[in-house]
Amino acid sequence: MFYLNASIHQNGCEAMTAIANFPRMIRGLSCLLPLRFTGMIIFEANLELLGSEDLQTPESIHETPVSLPFRRVFSTTPYLSTVKKVNRAKYNDPYAYQQAKQRKDANVNRQLVLRQQRAEANGDPIRGIPTHFVESFDTATPASPSEVQPDAVENTVEAQAKPGFERFVESPNFLNNFITKTELKNSVTHSYQLTKPIFSEPTFMEPTKTRDPEDEAYQLGVHVERHENAENALNAILSLGNASSKDRTRINIRRIIDRFGRHNTDQYLKPKAPSTMSMNASLSQPKPTPRAGPDVGSSEVQIGILTAKIRVLADLYENGGRMDKANKRNLRLLLHRRQKLLKYMLRKERGSERWHHMTQTLGLTEATWKGQLEVR
Repeated sequence: MFYLNASIHQNGCEAMTAIANFPRMIRGLSCLLPLRFTGMIIFEANLELLGSEDLQTPESIHETPVSLPFRRVFSTTPYLSTVKKVNRAKYNDPYAYQQAKQRKDANVNRQLVLRQQRAEANGDPIRGIPTHFVESFDTATPASPSEVQPDAVENTVEAQAKPGFERFVESPNFLNNFITKTELKNSVTHSYQLTKPIFSEPTFMEPTKTRDPEDEAYQLGVHVERHENAENALNAILSLGNASSKDRTRINIRRIIDRFGRHNTDQYLKPKAPSTMSMNASLSQPKPTPRAGPDVGSSEVQIGILTAKIRVLADLYENGGRMDKANKRNLRLLLHRRQKLLKYMLRKERGSERWHHMTQTLGLTEATWKGQLEVR
C-alpha cells in the first residue's frame, strides 16, 4: 500500500494539479520501479485554501511543482527482517548476547574434544592401534611374556581350562632359512659328537702304547673352542635379526597361521551363534568336510597376513619412499583388500569371540574399515 501526501498551504490549485497529473506520474514510475502496484493507492490532500478563484486561473497550475513522496510500508523479505530483529534484540541486551556467545563457544570446544577423542580411539586407518603382536612383526620374534598383555578372551576361566589355550603363548622357535631352534640344537649336539677327538687305546698290535693326559686335554680344548666358534657362526647366520624383509614376512605369516588359524582357535574360541534360517537350512545339508592341515584361508588369517604386509609397505613409504608410486599403489590395494575382508568378517562374525580376538590382537578399529582410506 502506498500513501500519496500532498500538502497545500498557499494555493488550492496544487491539489487539482496533483489529481490531474497523478495517472501520468504513475505511468512514469512504472518504468523505473520493478514493482507492481497491486495495493491500494490513497491520495490525501489538505485543501486548506481551496477557493473558486483559484479554480478559474489556469496559469497558476504550472507555477509551483508538486512534490509527491512515496513511502514503502511493507517488505518483500520477511525472513531477513525477522533475523535482523532477533540479532538487534541480542545486541540490545548485552547479558543475553554474552550468554549466547558462551553457549556457542562451549559447544564448539566440546565438539573439538569429542573429535580428538574419536580420532585417538580409532587410531591410524593404515596401522590401527599398535599392539605387542603387531610390533613384533619388525623382528619376527614374539614379545617376552612380561611385555605381553593377554586379551579379554584369555582372562576367562573357561578359555584357560580348555586344552588349546596354550596356543595363545607363542614359543620363540623360529629361525631363518626354514630352521627351528629345536632342529638347530639337535644338529649342534650331533656335530659335537662327530667331531670329538678319539684317543687311541692299547691294542694287540701295540700293547705298550700309553696315553698322554696333557695332549688329550689340549686336543679337547681345541675341539671345544672350534665348536663354540662354529655354533656362534650358525646362530648369526640363522638369526632373524640378520634376515631379510622377505624372510621376516614369511616367519610372520607362519606365526599368524598358528595364532588365528581355526585349526587351533576352534578349540577355545566360540563362533558366532547361528541364526534360525541357517539352522533350518543346515538340517537338509550335509556336514562340512573336516579340515586337513592348518587353516590358511579363513578371513581372520588373511586379514592378519595383509596387516603384516601393510606394515612393511607403510614403513618403506614413510621412511623416504613417498616418491615410489608403485609402492604407494600396492599399499592402497592391500588396504582396500583388507577393508573388504573386514566388512565381510563384520557381517559374519560380529560380536563373536573370533572377531574380538582378531581386532584386539591386531589393533584394528573402525577407521580401518569405515569410510574412505587414503594414502597421503
